[in-house]
Amino acid sequence: MERKELRNIPYPLAGMAFFVFLLVHIVKFYSRKFLKLWLTFIILILLFLGYQLYLGLSAPPDGTGVSEKTIRIPRGSSLRQIAEILQEEELLRSPTLFVWLGRLNGYQHQLKAGVFRVPTHLSAPELLKYLTHPKPATIKVTFPEGEPLVVFASIVQQRLGIDSAQFVQLATDPAFCRELGISASSLEGYLLPETYFFPYDITPEEILRHLVHQTLKIFKPDSIQQQMARQGMNIHQILTLASIIEGEAMVDSERVLISSVYHNRLKRGWLLQADPTIQYLIPGRPRRLLLKDLEIDSPYNTYKYPGLPPGPINNPGKRSIMAALYPANTSYMYFVATGDGGHHFSTTAKEHAYWKKKFDQVRRQVRRQRYYRK
Repeated sequence: MERKELRNIPYPLAGMAFFVFLLVHIVKFYSRKFLKLWLTFIILILLFLGYQLYLGLSAPPDGTGVSEKTIRIPRGSSLRQIAEILQEEELLRSPTLFVWLGRLNGYQHQLKAGVFRVPTHLSAPELLKYLTHPKPATIKVTFPEGEPLVVFASIVQQRLGIDSAQFVQLATDPAFCRELGISASSLEGYLLPETYFFPYDITPEEILRHLVHQTLKIFKPDSIQQQMARQGMNIHQILTLASIIEGEAMVDSERVLISSVYHNRLKRGWLLQADPTIQYLIPGRPRRLLLKDLEIDSPYNTYKYPGLPPGPINNPGKRSIMAALYPANTSYMYFVATGDGGHHFSTTAKEHAYWKKKFDQVRRQVRRQRYYRK
């Protein structure tokens, strides 16, 4: 190309040509250095991405020292929502990676809903696998011996969030009682006091079924059936008597002695005169009985009506049930409190009057001490 023709080339195009020419020569000169830089840069990027992948897949650090956490996964939760729940509970580092792994492995429709105990040391892949068959979370619930149905209802409301009114309504539904094989209008007395571990999402029906089952299981052995036949009593009567024993006994060894007194009175057709049956008729917590209380007209008033009351007055424990089944072999017909939780047992009315007088002295002394403390 001649010099004149070069002058006719537009200035921008000439500048671009010069830049390309210069760049080619620079690349040739520094090609080896650039290659090393690019390789170094790529390796650093790969190391960074690998570290992030490692963090996302590994279990998050546990600074609390807790081996398990309780989480709630609502029904219909998506993989993303589950991942966010896990991240909030500090069980997961990377929700995005969790979702990606879940979809890649087909877990999106296999994860369970509910309340679960989840180990804190699981990686993302392990979490996905675990949540397909998680361990249901349980909560410890203790029902004390000798408490009535309404107290049990209050306990399940406090511990499990179950409406106490709904619990009582179901437990006093005759149709539900019949469904459980109970020929009574209430499950009072049939709810075995114990410590149980219930799942968080348990229903009132499931709780009542379980407690009744535990009570009825006591009566299944042939030896228990034979003992009831010898006494001429059925399960309902045994539980009713056991509930009275539960209301009286404070010393464990006295249960069979208290039982013997009531069995002896029943055989002779005497009034049971059991104070717990009067307490059952008085609203509120137990208090000292008054003479007017003994005049309450109710089939539960064992000072007015002979025999056992219509049904249990509380929920007796297994020790009182066994005491009702197997009373001590005594001739005792009376007992009176000693003032220290125990009782004096008597065969004759004269002996009983003596011990009752002693107890009245203890009572007066306690009242005087309370008066002077004021």
